[in-house]
Amino acid sequence: MREFVRAGFFALAGSFLLIGHAIAQPAANVGCTATPSAAGTQTWRCDNGITIVAESGARFELKDANRDGHIDSVELSSKALLVEVPKKPGGNPFKVLTPQAIAAVRGTKWAVDVAEAKTSVFVADGRVGVSRRNGGRSVVLDRGQGVDVEATGPLTVKTWGQPRVDALMARLGQ
Repeated sequence: MREFVRAGFFALAGSFLLIGHAIAQPAANVGCTATPSAAGTQTWRCDNGITIVAESGARFELKDANRDGHIDSVELSSKALLVEVPKKPGGNPFKVLTPQAIAAVRGTKWAVDVAEAKTSVFVADGRVGVSRRNGGRSVVLDRGQGVDVEATGPLTVKTWGQPRVDALMARLGQ
């Protein structure tokens, strides 16, 4: 696998906006607005082209680390998000941070699911780099692949079976 993490690549700085349990006031100062969608989910559309579908009851924060008025990462503490980021050349990748993992991209569509002591990442389209939150070796996922990140053990990339993909996507109203 190619090395995805560079020194300082996942460093966090700056401020964030607490969004809560997928129910909140529009996040005007980070350029995102929320609307209810299918299956009790909520869809956040951001002026920089990023779309986030939050599972009902998901707990997450939209972050603007560089304070430019646009989100550049999400801190997810429970349940699942489906994230779509438009391709953009160069710049910093968009990140989803969980208690166990960091998933980063420059343009793709992927889902991140947090449950108790595990984070699962699945790529619907594109490529996503995934590493443990505390650093170490990373993996790159392609379309149809996923990885389960726990506190210990290897990051093993697997092609997810259709039943697992369907179950996750149904929770996200897809």
